[in-house]
Amino acid sequence: MAESLSVNREFKDRLFKFIFGNPERKEWTLWLFNALNHSNYTNADEIEFNTLDDAIYMSMKNDVSFLLHSTLNFYEQQSSLCPNMPIRFLEYAPKVYSAYIQANPNFHIYSSVQQYLPAPRFVCFYNGRADQEDSVELKLSTAFGEHANGSLELVVEMININYGHNQELLEACRPLKDYSYFVAQARHYMTETDSKEEAVDAALSDLPDDSVIKPYLLAHRAEVKIMCITEYDEEKVHADFFEDGFQQGIEQGIEQGFERGDKHGFERGKTQGGIEMLVKGVSTGLLTTSQAAALAEMTEADFMSAAGL
Repeated sequence: MAESLSVNREFKDRLFKFIFGNPERKEWTLWLFNALNHSNYTNADEIEFNTLDDAIYMSMKNDVSFLLHSTLNFYEQQSSLCPNMPIRFLEYAPKVYSAYIQANPNFHIYSSVQQYLPAPRFVCFYNGRADQEDSVELKLSTAFGEHANGSLELVVEMININYGHNQELLEACRPLKDYSYFVAQARHYMTETDSKEEAVDAALSDLPDDSVIKPYLLAHRAEVKIMCITEYDEEKVHADFFEDGFQQGIEQGIEQGFERGDKHGFERGKTQGGIEMLVKGVSTGLLTTSQAAALAEMTEADFMSAAGL
């Protein structure tokens, strides 16, 4: 019989944060940092977590941000491709820097003497289903369109951590390798069985006995199940919205293009079909308007206007 899930279903952390953003497991965070930066720091107690719990996206908290040796690290795990990650980090980073400044009484922003801040590094760990290169650089300036040569830039490194990608990185960080393998197995079993709880159990069993994270995940099996099922369901919602909505939009666009002789009918129909599916998600409570706007790659105001909300 499958284990009964009695844990509070308001638990919203991602599994990635559960592993790499846990103050009780700082050694895994340091392991990941060293693997990414080719460094060899040994004192995990030097890590200062500063993740803001009120930074919400898709009903999930921001994953991990921490200070270590004058570097302010922002790590986010994503199972859907999002070219707007630089914009999201642009919203999040100032809150962390503001908290840093307020917590340092010797930091004088109006001083005639140069004040120094820890340098930021933005990393998005991608493990979605869509094909993706091992590493992609996303720039904030892309969002400025024809004004891309403006005065503000923010660069996010998107790293593909699907099992089989970036082998050198995974081999350099055993917790990340275990996490990547576990996610791949859980996703596989969830397509093979009607019981998602049993799928997570099977994925846990598949982890090798020498896995670094296996004892920890087993000790928190109920929480792990909730996180995995929540993330899987949300990933499916993303896929269904885009696949169904864009297919509907394609059909509308073709019809419009033929009936009106309008060469832009296809694209207009495609866009409107996608918006209609997102509106359905808002009306059924699966998405908030801000989440739907992010999926449509629009501002919330523009989305509400286009959707007639």
